Amino acid sequence: MELNENARIDTSQVEDRRGSGGGAGMGIPIPIGGGRGGIIGIVIAVLVALVGGGFGLNAAIDGGEQGDNTALEQRCAADDALQQLDCRNTLYVNSIQAYWRRALPEAFGEQYRPSKTIFFSQRVNTRCGAADSGVGPFYCPADHQVYIDLTFYRVLADQLGAAGEFAQPYVLAHEYGHHVQNLLGTEAQMRRQQQRDPGNANTLSVRLELQADCYAGAWAKNATGTADETGEKLFKSISEQDISQAIDAAEKIGDDAISERANRPVNPEEFTHGSSAQRKRWFTQGYSTGDPKSCDTFGGSI
Repeated sequence: MELNENARIDTSQVEDRRGSGGGAGMGIPIPIGGGRGGIIGIVIAVLVALVGGGFGLNAAIDGGEQGDNTALEQRCAADDALQQLDCRNTLYVNSIQAYWRRALPEAFGEQYRPSKTIFFSQRVNTRCGAADSGVGPFYCPADHQVYIDLTFYRVLADQLGAAGEFAQPYVLAHEYGHHVQNLLGTEAQMRRQQQRDPGNANTLSVRLELQADCYAGAWAKNATGTADETGEKLFKSISEQDISQAIDAAEKIGDDAISERANRPVNPEEFTHGSSAQRKRWFTQGYSTGDPKSCDTFGGSI
């Protein structure tokens, strides 16, 4: 993956709340060793990570937090911007949203409505309820925003073994897949179906998650065509190795892989995100076609 150092990083698409929750720089509170946290804590974190706002949905609150992008704007305008984790992730957000601004009306006849990504540290309040870093990245349908503590990537790399750089934009593209589902009404329709058929609630959740993986793959296929507001390309290149890193991340956070890592029985009836093989299949489906219309995980077998 080669990013374009001449591209403008649009920091207005993110909001920097790091420090507003009182824990700037403290990272994700998940112990590496045993005890109450340990591997079970990691499992809980990653089971919720990439879930798309699947917690606290009845707690419609507004924490009133305000971000301050001043320092971020300065870093992302500097010559070494692409060496900064937050600036690279802001560029990824720029690319993902640039893709959907074009792809959503072309594929589904709907206009894309931008979503901000909130950078937070340790804890954050959202209209889906309060969350801490242990839940991993998530999308909140109630406020249409993506939330991430960037230190999650250390958990992904060091404790789950998905160390490739392209795992990071894959995570963000998956969350923006949930935003697209929200805009199209897919998420709301799925929730209603879960209420009508609670026995299949987990299967429906898996289908939603796999569709977000497929949407992430469609973005990855088209990422080198995305540009900033001046027309400057955001990515110079994306290699097959990068795509392999995204697939590796998808496999590492499959429900079966997480259960095995925690030395727990693998029970497909308890899956909420999909197996490693399913996540690989649907990301690859989106990438190979480059077409979000090919991501109908609700229309047949998964």
